[in-house]
Amino acid sequence: MRIGMILDHIYPTDPRVKNEAESLLESGFEVYLFCLSFKKNFVKNEIIDGIKICRFFCSKITYKLSALVYTIPLYKYIMSKKIETFISNNDINILHVHDIQIASSVFLANKSNNLDVVLDLHENRPEIMKYYKHVNSFLGKILINPKKWKKAEENFVKRSKKVIVVTEHAKKELTDRVSVDKEKIVVFPNTVSQKFYNNYKIDKKISRKYSGNFVMLYIGNTSKRRGLDLVLENIPKIISEIKNFKFVIVGSSSYDSEIKQKVEYLEIADYVDIEGWKDESLFQSYILSSSIGVSPLESNVHHDTTYANKIFQYLSLGCPVLCSDVVTQLDLINKYKFGLSFKSGDSEDFLKKFLVMYRNKSLLLKLKKNAKNAIIQSLNNSIVSKNMVRIYEKK
Repeated sequence: MRIGMILDHIYPTDPRVKNEAESLLESGFEVYLFCLSFKKNFVKNEIIDGIKICRFFCSKITYKLSALVYTIPLYKYIMSKKIETFISNNDINILHVHDIQIASSVFLANKSNNLDVVLDLHENRPEIMKYYKHVNSFLGKILINPKKWKKAEENFVKRSKKVIVVTEHAKKELTDRVSVDKEKIVVFPNTVSQKFYNNYKIDKKISRKYSGNFVMLYIGNTSKRRGLDLVLENIPKIISEIKNFKFVIVGSSSYDSEIKQKVEYLEIADYVDIEGWKDESLFQSYILSSSIGVSPLESNVHHDTTYANKIFQYLSLGCPVLCSDVVTQLDLINKYKFGLSFKSGDSEDFLKKFLVMYRNKSLLLKLKKNAKNAIIQSLNNSIVSKNMVRIYEKK
């Protein structure tokens, strides 16, 4: 069977797409990936780790139109023509759509082919959009309506053969909202592949840089809703006890200037390293140089129904986790005992739990062991992908 994955971005960037494709390849399926290039000079077709990559040019101006896809559907029509070509050229048997931004293009392109569509919802996009900077701008409020995105999502859920979501909580939220059979919704979490924690190289520069520090690490998007302000506000208190403390941030967002301003205002620049976004191949070096991984997400409908990739990346290399008690994170902490949780947005509780972890070395060692065991025994991609693969085995 030839599975046509549709991604409206460049590849490789998204570990979820890679993990799913690898699991399907291991089960004997062919995977063709439609993706984009924002550069005119690019390799149109190549094979990466067994995935047959098919790139199509998309100007950055055109790509920006994707934000308006459910208001002014120009992006929908432009992309549907490219997807029609992709389906025809590769004799695709079934379509696997990554998120709703490009879903309208897929359903339009599929009219003449009438292939089954699997809709993969990476997140609750209509909810998280409410926090996007461009959506809350003056023009954004006029042109982009998250309610229209939600209505479109519900329509695509009904029209798809199967729908993949990230957590059981996301499945419940969706089935409570849309009249669909629960059996239609399949859960596939954002975990890590065995390659991530078994096959990597250490960057010695990173290891040497932090060899004398007690490092708390954050990996990922740095937007305001991620809760980094709460961590920064506690650093003056932390360094009064831990002189060799470092808070390392590997990631970026449009909120970075505000983060840097806060660091300067709090006079903690010597204790905070803002590394910017790094290639995933360096994540292992940062994680292994750290004593605690942090995920201080603020509570909202989106965060309560999804998993942060960073959680599983931390765990896979035995890095204990300190995270806010958003529903899905708290569930994982309670079940696998790999860290401590604090009340979302509660600065005092964050500091209290952090110091418990720092002061209790035996606890930290226990959490470290539990973290590795959680990934090896229950949470790696080879295990969690089984339900997703069955979608195609039943075809």
